[in-house]
Amino acid sequence: MRYLALALMACLLSGCAVLAVADLAVTSVVTVAKVGVKTVGAAVDAVIPDKKSDADKSKGR
Repeated sequence: MRYLALALMACLLSGCAVLAVADLAVTSVVTVAKVGVKTVGAAVDAVIPDKKSDADKSKGR
């Protein structure tokens, strides 16, 4: 009976481990994508100068 319980727990925990690995993979991909988007956004901001808004133009700034 003890071995049956251990075998059952091992099967249940292995399913949990598979889910944890899949969650880690998805989280890693999402994090890499966020960092990539932020990097591209920063590069675009550095290359393209800011345009004065209409309010700043009317105030003479």
